Amino acid sequence: MSFQATRMLTPGPTPIPDRVRLAMAAPIPHHRKDAFKQIMAENQTMLKRLFCTEGPVIPLACSGTGAMTASAFNLFEPGEKVLVATAGNFGNRWIDIVKMRGLDPVILRWDAGAAIEPEAVRQALDADPTIRGVFMQISETSTGVLHPVREVASITRERDVLLVADGISAVSISPVLMDEWGIDCLLTGSQKGLMLPPGMAFAALSPRGWARAEQVRPTCFYFDLIGEREVCAKNQTHYTSPISLIVGLNEALKMLFEYGMDSVFQKQWALTRMARTGIEAMGLELFVKDERSCTWGLTSIILPESMKAGPIIAKAWKDCGVILTAGQGELKEKVVRLAHMGWVDWGDVAAGLHALAYSLPEKPQGAYLEAALDAYHQALAEALPQPR
Repeated sequence: MSFQATRMLTPGPTPIPDRVRLAMAAPIPHHRKDAFKQIMAENQTMLKRLFCTEGPVIPLACSGTGAMTASAFNLFEPGEKVLVATAGNFGNRWIDIVKMRGLDPVILRWDAGAAIEPEAVRQALDADPTIRGVFMQISETSTGVLHPVREVASITRERDVLLVADGISAVSISPVLMDEWGIDCLLTGSQKGLMLPPGMAFAALSPRGWARAEQVRPTCFYFDLIGEREVCAKNQTHYTSPISLIVGLNEALKMLFEYGMDSVFQKQWALTRMARTGIEAMGLELFVKDERSCTWGLTSIILPESMKAGPIIAKAWKDCGVILTAGQGELKEKVVRLAHMGWVDWGDVAAGLHALAYSLPEKPQGAYLEAALDAYHQALAEALPQPR
């Protein structure tokens, strides 16, 4: 038997605080009674604050992919043309979803590791006025890229074009100001920065997003956002509620706001700087070169051609109790991803850097941990970078 502690530095699921686990372990309330309705009302107030929106934030009993599906089926009619901007596996998921809905996608692709270029989006919309929506990631966790959603929103809000943004690994990790920026549909999931188990997702629409949803003929029995909005106003959900997750969400949101979202973002940025500095000090190559385009919850490392991700990740887990993840698709053996989102602190990232260095077939030289910690403390003392 091993008594070695486990550190899960993955882009979902992420570690769950004791306060949240204990809240979910309490006797379960009935989802149609007043005690549950009170929790739902508290959650709605905090979710609006988290999303930076005045409109309702709809909880859904599904994964983040379910919320992505709900957005495509509730905001667009089959046959309509939409633009999908992608530079990774999760951006590519939008292509599959909009095709399943029967939409006609115009696809803009960038290389993995690159950020979407807003000017290219502008040019595509100017070239085809029949495009009704833009689908994109905010944080692409397959690569570690943070896309400039704020700049894209400044383009779509000038047109009759809805912006649908997947914030599953961005909301509560880096600043996302839905109403101020002009995002029309913002999504997130429970198992990332919200410090919950998988199984719940959230969708918020702008006023023009809701106006559009009211015009679209419902074709999905379960993912009916208009119906969910009606019951959400009564502090309920359609069908059976994910009760334990909603109770845990209440505790998780309280923790975030007790700490303060500015402090959460400062910590996330400091952990990002710590990871990037430590990796470079090892002599390894960062997948995302431009620091302005890196996610605040995950750092991807390009391995030398002589190394494979699989054995490194296996050794880090077996000998150090640290769970890292490989790249996806064609990057599977070429990239190691070290996540640092949610209930994670500098000690976890230090352990992750040590496990990575220990597990490399060619051991790095130099004080990479000292450099990483210096970068962490420096980032805490500096102003946050401007959100993209």
